[in-house]
Amino acid sequence: MYEPKSTLSGSRLSAWMVVVMLGMVVVPATLTLDTVRSPATLQIKDSDPTPYGYTWSLLLFLVPILVIAVVFLPREELKIPRRAFWWTIGILVPSGFALDFFFASRFFLFPNTGATLRISAPALHKPVPIEEYVFYFAGFVAVLLLYLWLDEYWLAAYNVRDYRTESRKIDRLVRFHLPSVILGIALIVAGVVYKKAFSPIRAGFPEYFTFLVLAAFVPASGFFPTARRFINWRAFSMTLFFILLVSLLWEVTLAVPYKWWNYQPKQMLGMRIGAWSELPIEAVCVWIAVTYTTIIVFEIVKLWQASERPAKDVFLGLK
Repeated sequence: MYEPKSTLSGSRLSAWMVVVMLGMVVVPATLTLDTVRSPATLQIKDSDPTPYGYTWSLLLFLVPILVIAVVFLPREELKIPRRAFWWTIGILVPSGFALDFFFASRFFLFPNTGATLRISAPALHKPVPIEEYVFYFAGFVAVLLLYLWLDEYWLAAYNVRDYRTESRKIDRLVRFHLPSVILGIALIVAGVVYKKAFSPIRAGFPEYFTFLVLAAFVPASGFFPTARRFINWRAFSMTLFFILLVSLLWEVTLAVPYKWWNYQPKQMLGMRIGAWSELPIEAVCVWIAVTYTTIIVFEIVKLWQASERPAKDVFLGLK
């Protein structure tokens, strides 16, 4: 596949710019949070301090979804790739449901039943609150709708306009990306080393961290070289920071302090943020991984749909 040198270097620069922007926030925040040597604890006197709190908090995703879908997107000048949107949701939402169904009992705890509707949803070994499945569905939809709106309207000057023409220049979508593989393996190895050598709780395995790394880097290892030029990196950065802000507000001030959910220590790295109610670092990483994966999958699906070619042809170049 031929890519103009200026376009390729521009997409690389934009991708690195997002990393730098994230670092501008993460580095000083980490140093500041590390100064807290004696974290304050929340004193809860009521046996049911947040009735239906988890249930109502789902509005943090549902309200942006409704506003974007009902107010912002139905504009005559916007041509929304609806099939690509629903294909992406159809691919990613089941992965969130699978996380809950297969691993909720290993990764999570839900001690405050009063914060939910008390409706149990099926999961392996132990049911989970029905809010969990709504949470993952709404999360993926919110990420994708926000990116879609930014890409097609607010930051439309920075997207690729003619996917049909561009898709015909691509012989196949699957392109092996060695740096993603190396970085993914390095992160997992580093996580295991930290867990076994430095973590306060060295029993177990950093399963949740490993899951997040695989969720982020498996799609990237096969599709990032193709998707990189089509990702609207400005829209991606705004989506990432919005979702990260909402998720941290959600977990740090509400969910973990009031025990809507918590994390199984043996399956975590053991790297916790004391000032944020001992929040595990995985809780910060999860929505970075989700946003990254969602946008890559969406851009690849858009190219597939725009090409109007059979899947085996467009993905593997097999005519």
